[in-house]
Amino acid sequence: MLLDTYNPLVDEMVQIMDKEGKIVNPDLMPDLTPEEMLKMYKTMRFSRIIDEKTLQYQRQGRMLTYAPNLGQEAAQVGSAAAIKQTDWVAPSFRELGVWLYKGAPLHNIFLYWFGNEMGMHMPKEVRIVPVSVPIASQMQHATVLAFAARYRGLDDVAIAYVGDGGTSQGDFHEALNFASVQNTANVFIIQNNQFAISTRREIQTKAKTIAQKAIGYGIPGILVDGNDVFAMYAVTKEAVDRARRGDGPSLIEAYTYRMGAHTTSDDPTVYRKDEEVEVWKDKDPIDRFRKYLISEGHWDEDKEKEYSDERAQFVKETFETIEQSGEVPLEDIFDHVYAKRTPILEAQYQLKKAFFEKEGK
Repeated sequence: MLLDTYNPLVDEMVQIMDKEGKIVNPDLMPDLTPEEMLKMYKTMRFSRIIDEKTLQYQRQGRMLTYAPNLGQEAAQVGSAAAIKQTDWVAPSFRELGVWLYKGAPLHNIFLYWFGNEMGMHMPKEVRIVPVSVPIASQMQHATVLAFAARYRGLDDVAIAYVGDGGTSQGDFHEALNFASVQNTANVFIIQNNQFAISTRREIQTKAKTIAQKAIGYGIPGILVDGNDVFAMYAVTKEAVDRARRGDGPSLIEAYTYRMGAHTTSDDPTVYRKDEEVEVWKDKDPIDRFRKYLISEGHWDEDKEKEYSDERAQFVKETFETIEQSGEVPLEDIFDHVYAKRTPILEAQYQLKKAFFEKEGK
């Protein structure tokens, strides 16, 4: 059992596939069919295409601020592939691969980033709660989801994602403590992409690994190569199965790298050098997975081009429908905070309404 044998107190990291796409720990290789692996790869590739296209739209002034996922596709898709459709996901704002694998429509995703909160009104079967922008608050949401599932006699697992910077928030520690004490069916995944905007991981904590923070709460913690989709799947599957059996929560640190900016409002060249990024490009999670699939005869360059072209066209068409959907009604901003507008909200609404009427909008 990986969660019992890997020591989070040292730099002992679970890796199954290296950056060349070679299987270096065959004993740990998960039992996945070619169809399952291709679904995972295609989702990762689709995520990258969406990122690349959306960054273009944002630079053209056609999209609001966007948080790219470049470099973190394996950490997201590998873990999402290990859960059931009935399990819950409590995301932050950088889980595109998770949303896609769980079945979130691209229309919804674009709608959200276009400034329309209805984008987070997911189909019932998707089971993704709305994006939580306050850092690490989604960790507590996940514990309540797991607690409620047990109260109702269900075997649902709730998985939460947070960045390395989020581990400095009180919400993170409160969630781990609650989950541990209550023995809830939770899996907490830290996407350690090395930066909390411009703050490096080393400034967040003096702990040798972030995974070792699990020890203080009496739960398993494990460090995983977050650019290795097989390692992410294997460890998450074990943690999810453990939680579903009633053995409590686990903490997974996915060691990865944010190759793009924090958001399109950020300039990463201010706080890191291009040479550092180049080192991590050599560890690209999509490149290594593609090499593996090609070597096994499951994929080739012709299929790659055909799939990429088809998905790029789909992204273009979907985004254009969002552009043509019009602006969000002013009332929507105020009507979904409380069941009934409070006096303060009503005053704010009237103030904004008068402003727009004056401007002729």
